[in-house]
Amino acid sequence: MLRTACHDWHAAHGGRMVDFAGWHMPVQYTTIVEEHHAVRRAAGLFDITHMGRLKFSGPDACACLDRLLTNDVAQLQIGQIRYSLVCHERGGILDDVLVYRFSEHYLLVVNASNRLKIIEWVEAHIGGCDVHFEDQTFDHFMCAIQGPKAIDILHPLVDSHDIRETAYYWGAEGSALNVPALISRTGYTGEDGFEIVLPVEHGPRLWETLIDRGREHGLLPAGLGCRDTLRLEAAMPLYGHEMDEAVDPYTAGLAFGVKLQKVADFIGKEALVAAKAREDRPKRVGLELAGRRIAREGALLFAGDRAIGKITSGTFSPTLEKPIAMGFVPAEFSQPGTPLEVDVRGKREPAKVVPLPFYKRG
Repeated sequence: MLRTACHDWHAAHGGRMVDFAGWHMPVQYTTIVEEHHAVRRAAGLFDITHMGRLKFSGPDACACLDRLLTNDVAQLQIGQIRYSLVCHERGGILDDVLVYRFSEHYLLVVNASNRLKIIEWVEAHIGGCDVHFEDQTFDHFMCAIQGPKAIDILHPLVDSHDIRETAYYWGAEGSALNVPALISRTGYTGEDGFEIVLPVEHGPRLWETLIDRGREHGLLPAGLGCRDTLRLEAAMPLYGHEMDEAVDPYTAGLAFGVKLQKVADFIGKEALVAAKAREDRPKRVGLELAGRRIAREGALLFAGDRAIGKITSGTFSPTLEKPIAMGFVPAEFSQPGTPLEVDVRGKREPAKVVPLPFYKRG
């Protein structure tokens, strides 16, 4: 399995290591609930080096990305970041990504499980473009500091600029600990926070400095376990659960990531025009269960005796102290307050449709 620059630190400090998309990653250090609460109340530090980082440069970099992505790359300002989808010709989602624009290049951050697939897709579709494409995943370390105290912990370590002035979904090429670094106000937890990318050899020093500085603020190292409970409370979809190659962005509830009106044509546009026009699309909904049992992925949803859909993600919410889930149902069952039932290991459990997100920071 692949290892991040901080792998040995994780293993030495109680990280329970698991195979995640071919990487040996910490799923938790203490408990998922404790780490979850640290992020919501103070700060958590995540090693996210496993995310793929693909660099595009050259005269046709923008045009190339505009053909590959559903969002409008040409409208990005320097330092701006946008969420987008990579779709195939039939409109299904190959991956959900973040695209960053800088003065001389663009950066595409992709899911670890889809990195090789997206690299193959890019290589198959950049013919004729004057663009230099490079996989930088193994050259850099990437971490995320998330939570209300994140800015106080990180700010003194950034030498190049005042990160307090960085808007959400913006970033800059600067320096941290006197090392060149990309610092962006992004995350996958529903909290304020930052993601930092810097040369791989400097990863352990940044990680340990953040851990030491953050201790007085209540920061904890956090693993993949609470990353999942946090993103689910914030109703952030996860590839392989709420979306995949058989699901289009409109069905997944990700219309904000598609710009059909942009000047550039993109792969899958014709199919997405048709998908948007469909009136029989299932709807992604939030669900709260009445009891304490958790509805896991694949559990059937019922309206009376009729099976109407499936759970795509489910957990016990540490913040709300109740089981929550997301799933797909026909439009007529998608209104908040609609009573449904979930088959949890052979027993029906009462549930109701609730607005998304389950949690939104103040």
